[in-house]
This record gives sequence, C-alpha cells and structure tokens, in this order.
Amino acid sequence: MRELRPLQALGLSATAEAVYLVLVEQGPQNLIELTERPPLVGSPLESLQYAVAELGDIGLVSCTRDRLTAQPPRAMLEAVAERRAREARIAYDSATVLSRFWLDHTAGSSYVEVVDTSGRPEAVQQRVHSEALAEVRALSIGPVGGGDRVPEVGPGTLDALDRGIAYRVVYSANILQDPKAMEVAHTCVDHGEQARVFPDVALNLLVCDDRFAVVSVTAPDRTGHHSVVVQPSGLLDGLTGVFESYWRIAVPLPPAGEVVGSEASPMNESRQLLSYLSAGLTDESIARELGVSERTVARRIARLQEMLGAKTRFQLGVQASRRGWL
Repeated sequence: MRELRPLQALGLSATAEAVYLVLVEQGPQNLIELTERPPLVGSPLESLQYAVAELGDIGLVSCTRDRLTAQPPRAMLEAVAERRAREARIAYDSATVLSRFWLDHTAGSSYVEVVDTSGRPEAVQQRVHSEALAEVRALSIGPVGGGDRVPEVGPGTLDALDRGIAYRVVYSANILQDPKAMEVAHTCVDHGEQARVFPDVALNLLVCDDRFAVVSVTAPDRTGHHSVVVQPSGLLDGLTGVFESYWRIAVPLPPAGEVVGSEASPMNESRQLLSYLSAGLTDESIARELGVSERTVARRIARLQEMLGAKTRFQLGVQASRRGWL
C-alpha cells in the first residue's frame, strides 16, 4: 500500500497522501493521533493541517468533532478528472484562438516556425515525446549540429514507449556500421519501437500524431542546429507522406548481435542475378544473360526475397547490399 502514489500524481503532497492512506487503513483519527501513526510519526501539526486542507479541497476527507474520516475516492477523483479535462479543453481552445491571433498579427508568420535550439538541442524533440497521444513517426540520420556527438536515446523516448505510444522509426543505414548507434536503436526496440533501415534517409524528422512535426537541420555555421516546427498544413501532410514512403520501402532493423556481412554468401549464380537486378536489367535480359527462362529468373528472385524477408525487389537489393552480397 505504501508504494502507491496516486494522489501525488494528482499534485497533492506526500504528507496528504500518507494521511489519506492512514485514515483508510485505520479509520477516523484526530490530528494528535495521526502524529502517532507510521509514516506520520513526529510530523508537525502545521504540516498535517495543510495536508488535511489539501484532501478536504477535493472531498477526500471530512471532519466531524475534530475527527477526520476518509471518503470513498472514486466519485471525488472522477470529479477532479472531469474538471481537469474541462480545463485542458479550454487551454487547447485558447491555444488555437491565440495562435490564429498570432498568425494574423505577426509579420512573416506562417505554419512553419524556426526554433534555434543550439543551446538545448533536445528541447523541441522532447516535446514530441511528451505530448504524443498515440503515435510518433520518425526518420533518423543521427545527431546533427557539428562535433562528434555520441548517439543516445532521445530524452523522453523510453518514457513515451513505456506509456504505450506507438513508435515507427526509419534509420539511415549508416547506423549498421556504428555499434553505439545500433545499441541505441535496439534499446528502443526492446521497449516496443518498430524499426526499419533505409540507405539514404534525407533528414531528421519527428511527427507527433498528426498534430505537428519537427525537422532538425544543421545551423548555417555548422556549430549547432535549428529545429523547424511544422503545424497542421499541406506541408505537414507532405512530411507525413514522406515518412510513409520511406517506411514502405525500408527493411527491418537487423536483430541485436547480428554482424553485418556475417551471413553465408549466396552461390555465384545468385550473386550474379542480384548484380543484374541492381543494374536495372529486365527479367528478359537477365534470362538471356544467364541462359535460362524468364520463369526461372522470376522463381529465383522470389526464392531470394523469401530468404531475405524482402517484400519487393527493391527491398531485396537493399538487404543483399547490407549483407555484402553485391
């Protein structure tokens, strides 16, 4: 019971929570008796009075002839939840109204905001992880902004994953050659992230639900970086579409412990077939070069796709390249 912190999560003090739990467990008490009950032994009366006032404000404690009685929590806390939900809706509506006013009266304003985050580069990205309600989609080329920054899990990422936010991330294939970057990616995968890899990811992108996106770009002097925040607009829709395009053609991140290029090499015939495919030859041309039928070529390609877990021929080329078969 003492490990529970539901009232502190609502903003009440630790003392107020302790008072409520004692009253629930041991029945009505007066203030003097409370000072004799663990974990409140020796607590100042002034502190207990303040805690009782906190509980009384939300209806969790009643007082009759100096004796304090705990009240059932559900109805009282549901009322708190409804009030806070109403306040949240009002805050959201106010943000919408004030944002329109800002856009109407600020010169050069638009749905794109450039934020200089050179001093604290993770601040805007952390907002994505903390504000996400359902899903975060990301393209990752790694740290930007100059210097030899070590790859690390973005602040707030694991917390968001642990609270059930769905993550889909496409990493640039260069992480396959960076053990630390692979370790970071697999840490996120262990917490539920879906991860894929693509050879030429063009930008760092975070999409928070369908509400806004953050694009990270290197500052002109290359000593830091800026973040571009994109609000709902055709551009946001376009960035979301860019992510989905990458996601469809990217390949799964290799499992932890897999060494790139460690898989057994294919037979020379299969390697030659892959080379012809990567060069853009048609099935007819490949069949002619190999001296087999087009049906045989299609069958061999399908077998290679199945072996490498590739749904398309493009993915087959990516997987074969990653394994050093080309």
